[in-house]
Amino acid sequence: MKLKSFEHFNCSLAQTLSVIGEHWNMLIIRDAFFGLRRFDQFQKDLGIARNVLSDRLKKLVQAGILEKSEGPGHAEYRLTEKGLALQPVMVAMTHWGDAYMPHPDGKRLTFVDRRDGKPIKNVGIYAADGRRLKPRDIMAEAGPGLQKERSTTAPPVSVERIDIRDAKSR
Repeated sequence: MKLKSFEHFNCSLAQTLSVIGEHWNMLIIRDAFFGLRRFDQFQKDLGIARNVLSDRLKKLVQAGILEKSEGPGHAEYRLTEKGLALQPVMVAMTHWGDAYMPHPDGKRLTFVDRRDGKPIKNVGIYAADGRRLKPRDIMAEAGPGLQKERSTTAPPVSVERIDIRDAKSR
């Protein structure tokens, strides 16, 4: 199935989804975080068709999420700095899944601090002064990279200030 391109959206989230939004990509990235490196390891763990895996790995390399090392033996794929920067996203999604799509027997994974072995706190959003913020405490303000009109197919939207408390009324 051909996925819709988000290239025409001037939106950081849409641009991110254009790289990592396809479900196999997220699972490949997850496996890379868990130490899988070789094509056959990804294929065995995910049960994904070889042609689909090959295509997804190529796209993740092109996007700078993974780097492919060529050398004697099998090629290996490793997360780049750009790929490693996705860790908070992956952990937050796992925490969300634990909360809203739980397994009846409990958490599937517990992320722990390597130093002391204690579970980490759930990923959160914090104010500059350290306060943990709730969704209704946050609002978006347009930055210099945001165009007034997102695309020619979407109606113009005012994004000078978006208060998510008002999101239900939109």
